[in-house]
Amino acid sequence: MTELTTSSTNPETTKGVIPYLDMAGRSLEAAKFYEKAFGATIIGHVPGQSAGRVAHCQIEINGGTLMMTDHRDTAVEREGFHLQIVAEDAQARWDRAVEAGCEIVMPFEMQFWGDRWGLVRDPFGIQWAFNEAEGCGA
Repeated sequence: MTELTTSSTNPETTKGVIPYLDMAGRSLEAAKFYEKAFGATIIGHVPGQSAGRVAHCQIEINGGTLMMTDHRDTAVEREGFHLQIVAEDAQARWDRAVEAGCEIVMPFEMQFWGDRWGLVRDPFGIQWAFNEAEGCGA
């Protein structure tokens, strides 16, 4: 992976609220999985002080940024949130994530609010929703 530099960071993807997840020593593993499962682009990372640890890792998914770190020594239970991908091709993205190894939590299907939506859990315990809103412009 490349080293993170300000020249490689896209200012258009670092607006608004950016999720910043502590991956407890698994940031690089997660980044590589997210490449496969979600079509992520790895922007770069800053190595941590301990071997195999990451102080900071940045990836882009679907035009947005996700940042990760390895500050904790042990993973924590992740409850009360999910990350959501809204895209016109959400079905294809869903299929890719499931094929890569995400566990289905709620099937991808038509919901009462009129969109196709589903929820998966990745191998790191993070839940991801896919929302296929017609004409969402994504």
